[in-house]
Order: sequence, then C-alpha cells, then structure tokens
Amino acid sequence: MISRRGVITGFAGLCGLSVSGCSHRSSGDPGPTLSAAPASPAAISGLDAVIDLSHTSTVLDFGLARRHSNILGVLHKASEGGDWRDPLYADRRAGARAAGLLWGAYHFGTLQYSGADQAQAFLAAAQPGADTLLALDLELNERIPSNTMTIDQAEAFVTVIQSATGRLPLLYTHPAWAEGKPMGRTARSLGGSIESRSILAQCDLWLADYRSQPQLPRAWTGRGWRFWQYAGEAGKTGPSGSPARSVSGVERCDRNFFSGDEASLFRYWSRDGGRQPIG
Repeated sequence: MISRRGVITGFAGLCGLSVSGCSHRSSGDPGPTLSAAPASPAAISGLDAVIDLSHTSTVLDFGLARRHSNILGVLHKASEGGDWRDPLYADRRAGARAAGLLWGAYHFGTLQYSGADQAQAFLAAAQPGADTLLALDLELNERIPSNTMTIDQAEAFVTVIQSATGRLPLLYTHPAWAEGKPMGRTARSLGGSIESRSILAQCDLWLADYRSQPQLPRAWTGRGWRFWQYAGEAGKTGPSGSPARSVSGVERCDRNFFSGDEASLFRYWSRDGGRQPIG
C-alpha cells in the first residue's frame, strides 16, 4: 500500500527544501508569497510535541519518546481507501496509551472508494474514543496519481465523520495542494482550490510544509493552522538549516508543532478538537 512517507518526501523534493519554496506558477499567477526573512522552526510560537506514524515507522519504546523527547501526542495511520487497515495501529495504540501519550488516528484518502465508504472504513479501523483525535490525509497519491481523493470525496468523508462522532476531523494537506496547484512527477492537482464555504475549510488545519515559514491556504485565512508538520523522519527532511530532531525510542516519524501550549494541547485533544474553537 502507499506510504505517506513517500508522498511527503516527494512534496519536499518538489519544493527543494528552500526558503523560496515551490512557486507552482501558472500564467498570471505570481505564486505563493513568503516572508522575506522566514523564522526557523525553533522560533515558531507553538509546542513541538506531536509525532505522526504509520506501519512504515519503527517504534522501540513510547516511554522513551515521552520521557526523553517530550512527545505528548501521537497521530497514527489507521486506514487507507476502503479496504486497508494499518496492521500496527491497535498494538501501537495500546503502547502509546500505556506510556501516557495522547492518541489520534488518520485516514489516507483515495479515489477508489466513495468518501462515505472510506469514512465508515476509517471509523471501523480507528475505533475512536471520545479523546481520539481524528484526521483526514488529503494529498496527492504519489505512487498511483489516478487514485487520488477528490474534493467531493473528501467533503463526503468529513460529513460522515461529523455525523457519526459529532466532531470534524483535522484536515492534513499541503498548501499548494489545497490551492489546486499541480504537484508531483505527474503535475497532478486537486482540480480546484478548497473554498472557504466548503466543509473542509471548517476542519482545523494540519498543515504539511517543510519550508522554514509555512504558507497558509486561503481557506484558512484568519484561523491559521492547528498542527504544522514541519519535518519528516525526525528532522531528516525539513527546512534548510534546521537541526535534526530525533525522537528517543522511535525511528522514521514526522515532527509537528501544535499552535498552543501544553495545557491547550491536552484540552484541545481530549475535549475541544473538532467541536469548538479554543481560546
């Protein structure tokens, strides 16, 4: 099955991991506007305490991650499409819980199944509790571009999740992808930008951007990102010049900032996520 590791590495390679980032310019489009003096991730206001994993990651000891790397939350792949479950999800959930970590689940969307069917498959795989943070991974399927989830499917997915749980999932996406820009080796796009009126724009944003200064998709103007995936494989892929941020007890994980402090993270994850904005 597709590994999201390969996909996001493709994004990073496309962007060149530079301050200028990806232009993705078309006729009449000046491309993304970035700060002339981007901050380093260490200077970003937020909490660097969340990792995301899948079966391609190696977990030796969640306790070490908690005690020595100040990891507080884990988002783990639960499912993909309508017929695949991450085989390590359940065991990893038990291990993370035992180590005192917050737990979340994400679904990698594809074209092959309807958005509603994928939502049901995700709920069956994730078995979410009241404090399980949920997320939809909406990005280019780099290995099989023709099997990439559409906006309509993503909206149907989110609608079913909200109806079933009373919560909106996080939406994981890259800024260029959310704006309908071509990406990857095949220069495929989402087919249009995510508009502010879409239910997708009501979801809190989990932004994937390995530049030193992340760019916010227009649909989230005024709200900002809730999580920012700023580096892959524990800092091996990320903003130019940023130090590697290895995680004790875990190999091949992504690093994420949360837009708040530790108390806000626990409150958001366990109570407010997808239900109401936090102060």
